[in-house]
Amino acid sequence: MTMTTETMAKQAPEQDAGAIAVPRLDQQLCFALYSASGLMTKLYRPLLDPLGLTYPQYLAMLALWQHSPSTIGELGAALGLDSATLTPLIKRMETGGLVTRRRDAADERRVLVEPTAKGQALRAKMKDVQEGLSCGMPLERAELKALHGTLTRLVAGLREATANQD
Repeated sequence: MTMTTETMAKQAPEQDAGAIAVPRLDQQLCFALYSASGLMTKLYRPLLDPLGLTYPQYLAMLALWQHSPSTIGELGAALGLDSATLTPLIKRMETGGLVTRRRDAADERRVLVEPTAKGQALRAKMKDVQEGLSCGMPLERAELKALHGTLTRLVAGLREATANQD
């Protein structure tokens, strides 16, 4: 039997009177966000696989289509990734012919990343990805818009709260 948060809640043992009250797993916001993130990635996979993209590569391409060329630092800030995580991702995309990396002529320390013609051509296929994605969404357009607004505020607040932890 597969354990879900619902079956775990039903099987949860009674707490003794002296135990510290800890919310159940299915009551944790962090777990709901973690689960939703994993399931969103899973929903994207069959839509991105035919394009030869992973979900992180898709996000990087979205950022580059919006602002290009970008430095590794700018791209990392847009995606919420550090350079140690982003650099191997960009190298794989470069090997796949999706992006080019070059030194900034004005400052040799900076590496600029931009989509190649092949990377730009993928942009035309994103409508199919978005249409395919909407078929798997259990929320109406208005609910998705409200959720996006709430999550955007949450992310901004969490970035501010964790800014000094880096």
